[in-house]
Amino acid sequence: MHEETRLPRNGKEFVLFLAIISILSVNIIAPLIMGFEFGFNREVYLRTLQVIPFVWISVIFLVIFIANPIVNKMVPKFVKSTDSFNARVLFTILFSVTILSIFLTVIGSWIGMRDVSFVPFQTFFYDWPRNFFIAFWVEALIAQPAARFAMKKLHAVQESKTVNA
Repeated sequence: MHEETRLPRNGKEFVLFLAIISILSVNIIAPLIMGFEFGFNREVYLRTLQVIPFVWISVIFLVIFIANPIVNKMVPKFVKSTDSFNARVLFTILFSVTILSIFLTVIGSWIGMRDVSFVPFQTFFYDWPRNFFIAFWVEALIAQPAARFAMKKLHAVQESKTVNA
């Protein structure tokens, strides 16, 4: 997998990859969830924009310190070395979105309400399936493909520079 052009190969590329995925995800998922919860109108959207930076910071923290370590242990248990790149990506998305949606259903509510309360736990089994569904499809159809496309283009530019040098 080290030579895969659609994935980051070093720390700088990982930062770019994570930035693309997280910025797209937060800017699409948060307004959709808020819209379904409180209605799709300008006022709700403007309130969502105010909390997006805090949600984004939470996402970055959760990805680096919680989701990635767990996902990196789980994916090899479900995917064999002979399985396709797409199978690996699908399991990675499935596990990442499951973990992040569980945490962010609670933490995102606290950030949005600007209050730490028990309410997100009381409504968890109503809110989480909707949040998971939205996040899974945004990740699978928009954020992850965009980040992999950016990596592929970056690696093509790097390769053309080494060939021309």
